[in-house]
Amino acid sequence: MPQALECSEGCWAWMVLLASVVTQGLTLGFPTCIGIFFTELQREFQASNSETSWFPSILTAMLHAGGLGMCFSFQSSITVLGFYFTRWRVLANALASAGVSLGIMLWPLLSRYLLEDLGWRGSFLIFGGVLLHCCVCGAILRPVPASVTPETREGLPPPSKRPARGCPAAHGRAIQRHLALDVLRHNAGYRVYTLGVVWMVVGFPLPHVFLVPYAVWHGVDEHRAALLISLIGFSNIFLRPMAGLVAGRWDFASHRKYLFSLAALLNGLTNLVCAASADFRVLVGYCLVYSVSMSGIGALLFQVLMDIVPMDRFSSALGLFTLLESISILISPPLAGLLLDTTSNFSYVFYMSSFFLISAALFMGGSFWALGKMEGQGPQAEVQGAVTEAAPEQGLTVEDTDGAKKRLRVEIMNVTSV
Repeated sequence: MPQALECSEGCWAWMVLLASVVTQGLTLGFPTCIGIFFTELQREFQASNSETSWFPSILTAMLHAGGLGMCFSFQSSITVLGFYFTRWRVLANALASAGVSLGIMLWPLLSRYLLEDLGWRGSFLIFGGVLLHCCVCGAILRPVPASVTPETREGLPPPSKRPARGCPAAHGRAIQRHLALDVLRHNAGYRVYTLGVVWMVVGFPLPHVFLVPYAVWHGVDEHRAALLISLIGFSNIFLRPMAGLVAGRWDFASHRKYLFSLAALLNGLTNLVCAASADFRVLVGYCLVYSVSMSGIGALLFQVLMDIVPMDRFSSALGLFTLLESISILISPPLAGLLLDTTSNFSYVFYMSSFFLISAALFMGGSFWALGKMEGQGPQAEVQGAVTEAAPEQGLTVEDTDGAKKRLRVEIMNVTSV
C-alpha cells in the first residue's frame, strides 16, 4: 500500500517530531547506562579496565557506524526532521535531542533496578524488548513530497546523471555520491566540522562511561553514583530546548557553528573540575555545569551539519559523518581504560577528555573564522572593489556604477554556478 505524502510543518510533522524524540531517547540515550554495568561486567569476566571498555566502545561505535539496528533508527529520524521542518528546524532538532536527555535520565535508573533483580543478562534481555519500540516510531516517518523539500545550496557541483549500468567509472561516481565524498571534497566547512567533531568525540563520551565507576571507586554509594548520570539527563531535558530557542534566533543563524565550538570548549573545561575532586557534592555541581555545555553540543550537533550541507545531500553527509565519528568512539573508551590501568588514577581519564574537547573546539572555531575571512575576500569582493576603483577613471556616475556591479554580479553567479 503506498504511503501518504505529508506536508512540511503540518500536523503530522509534530507526530514525526514525537517519534524522533522517542527514537533518540531509546537509541542515543541507551549507551549512557553502560557505566552502570561496568563494575559488574569487570567482576564477572575478571577483566581489566581497558578490556571492559571495549564493551561500551563497540556498542556505541556500531550504533554510529550502521549496525545493531540503532543507527538506522536515529539517522532516519534526524534526516526526516530536516524535510518536515524549515522555519522551526532548529527548535525541532533541539526538542528531538531532548529525547536523548530523557534516555540519559531514565536508562540508568532502569538499569540499576533491573541489575539488582535480574542481573546483567536479564537486564539486556529486557533492553532488547524496549528497543523494539523503535519499529513503531519508524512507521510514523512518512515521506514528504519532493516539491516541499529544501532546495540545494550553492557551492557544490550538481548531481551527475545516472550512468550506464556496468561502467566502473559510473559505479565509482555513485559510491562517491552516496558516501558524500564529493561533499567532503568540495565543501571546506564540512571538512572542518567533520574533522573537528571526530577529534572531539575521542573525549566526549568518556564521562558517560567512567563517571559512575569513578564515583564508586572513591566510596560513593552505587545508587547515588547512578543518580549522577540521571541528573545530567534530567537537566538536559530543560536545557536543550532552551539552547535550541537561543540558537534558532535569526541573529544567531550565522553564528551557530561558533556557539557549538564554544559549547565544546566549556565542556572540556568542565571536566577539569570533575578531575579535581570526587566528593559527591562536587560531582553533583559538576553534573549541573556539565549539562549546560552538553545541552549546547546536543542541540547544535546535527543542526550545524544542516547549516553546512544542503538538505538534498544531508542523509549521505550524515552517514559519512557518523561513520568517521564511530572510529573515534571505538578507540576512545579502550584508550582511556588503558590509561587507567597504567596510572590507576581516574583523574587522567578526565584530563584526556578535556584535552580532546578543548583542542577540537579551538580548531573548529579558528578554522571557521579563517574560512569566513577567506569568503569575505573572495571573487565577488575583489570584483566589486575593482568596479569601485574603475568608476572614477571611466567617469561613471553612481547609477552607472550600480548597474556595472549588477552586471558583474550576474556574471559571477553564472561563472560560479558552472
